[in-house]
Amino acid sequence: MTRVQLLSRVRISVTALMFLFLTGCASTSEFTDPRDPWEGFNRAMYSFNETVDEILLKPLAKGYKAIVPVPVDRGITNFFSNLGDIGSAINNILQFKLSRAGSDLGRVAFNSTLGLLGFFDVATNMNLPRYGEDFGQTLGVWGSSPGPYIVLPLLGPSSGRDAVGLVFDWFTDPVNYIEDDSVRIAVKSLWFIDKRADLLSASNLVEQAALDPYEFVRNAYLQKRRHDVYDGNPPPEPLEELQEK
Repeated sequence: MTRVQLLSRVRISVTALMFLFLTGCASTSEFTDPRDPWEGFNRAMYSFNETVDEILLKPLAKGYKAIVPVPVDRGITNFFSNLGDIGSAINNILQFKLSRAGSDLGRVAFNSTLGLLGFFDVATNMNLPRYGEDFGQTLGVWGSSPGPYIVLPLLGPSSGRDAVGLVFDWFTDPVNYIEDDSVRIAVKSLWFIDKRADLLSASNLVEQAALDPYEFVRNAYLQKRRHDVYDGNPPPEPLEELQEK
């Protein structure tokens, strides 16, 4: 695909987004999945994100993978995961999962010291597993329903509940408290590129395996989030219960 074609796709995607937003996002009579009432808007946003990814993010991620040695790449991923364990501990406390919160705090303590600020994951070898809890999961544990499926600009798949959770998660991310704007933006950019680089193989799999990548991503996301809220043991969904009868 040429640069002109890619730029044309961006313009078309932006125009579609503006039209859908101004017309109420989507007609509720056209969607087939009740979890995705704004499917028209979400598909346009998905297309927009894919275009930005094709033009900018994927090339950066591939360049990052090509330049950064594997041990350094792994260390950077570990560093950000260590920061994420802080928010996970807070959310486990809010969910009254105190043993898991203790494991998260232990991970932060050992990885930040013995692991040299988290670049080495020594806590896993000490039988301290990573739980990766966030506030979207906490809201789910408290009984909040997922709400409508939403595709966010650049951030991708989400839900009403998880979008609200992102606000709280922002406050538990230590990077957001770096006072120097240039340093904070640089660290955030490194996190974003490192995360995208780690997902290169997964995105290639989606492109090759799915007849409808949008639907594949949506279903996988909603299933994973349900799995996360119930710690890997979700109850049967209503449709599954009807099928079992």
